[in-house]
Amino acid sequence: MQLRLHAFDLPLAHTFTISRESISSQPTLIVELIQDGVSGFGEATSNKYYGFTVERMAGDLVGLQPQLEAARLEDPAALWSQCQPLLADDPFALCALDQAAHDLWGKLAREPVWKLWGLSIEKIPLSNYTIGIDTIDKMIVKMAEFADWPIFKIKLGTDHDVEIIRELREHTVATFRVDANCGWTADKTIEIAPQLEALGVEFIEQPLRADRLDDMQRVGAQCALPVIADESCITESDVAKCHQAGFRGINIKLVKCGGLTPARRMIAEARRLGLKVMVGCMTESSVGISAIAQLLPLLDYVDMDGAVLLAHDVASGVRLQRGRCVYPQAPGNGVSLLGAGRDPLTGKP
Repeated sequence: MQLRLHAFDLPLAHTFTISRESISSQPTLIVELIQDGVSGFGEATSNKYYGFTVERMAGDLVGLQPQLEAARLEDPAALWSQCQPLLADDPFALCALDQAAHDLWGKLAREPVWKLWGLSIEKIPLSNYTIGIDTIDKMIVKMAEFADWPIFKIKLGTDHDVEIIRELREHTVATFRVDANCGWTADKTIEIAPQLEALGVEFIEQPLRADRLDDMQRVGAQCALPVIADESCITESDVAKCHQAGFRGINIKLVKCGGLTPARRMIAEARRLGLKVMVGCMTESSVGISAIAQLLPLLDYVDMDGAVLLAHDVASGVRLQRGRCVYPQAPGNGVSLLGAGRDPLTGKP
């Protein structure tokens, strides 16, 4: 296989704010694997919170080039097992490689990945659309741009969170989910959950800091709403810890766990423990979103609106229509790259 790397800066339609940062553009790395003249694509965005840059990911992947060039892709999971020890400290790069391997695998087999896994897309969850923290008036305007969307995820972590939800509720009958991104305490979570429930909130995502598992046990026992783990659930070993801590479900991020291969194992473990399962995005282009779409038949919830949040996409693939995933008539993950980007290490086109 040949390896090619493409770096892009993805401009957002609106500045996106969560409890710990604001961004207006998202750097991302696209991995291209080529075999028999066919290209598969995968993606991982940079992330300050977890310490991964496009340059770091690219450097780690270039180090694998000799092994990749000597290999032929037959099974993406086998390739993941071979590469994981070499990328143990860089799950973001491993994720992009694993996504590209699955896309290539499906394209070589001339079938969608979900079909090769033996799944059906007849019944799949709807995606929410995410509203970042802003003034209430601006949040209302952002929500009105997608007024027909059936589910909104509202980013919280302010000193007036209930007021935000109360005001937004005046403008839609859509289901609300709220995500505090570690911005609350246990006491605040327990205190405001009944008010949020009365305002049509379905669940709370990651209210406490990831290391506050003891406090989370109290929240799990006393909170009026289900609580879903995000920052507390990174790798496969975290699934059981989240169950023990009182979370009702987990939100799997492909970049954090290392791709589709470990994500499927995490889903199976969560099901064994009776947890709800969500997969979330990191403001990826359609490359990363199309990889998420392959998992939809296995999920209860999904947050795959990353490409919808962009001012300009760099790829084509699955798309969302009022929260419903529309799959392309294409094999693999269904991805096509629309431009070559720049070299992630030199910065040159």
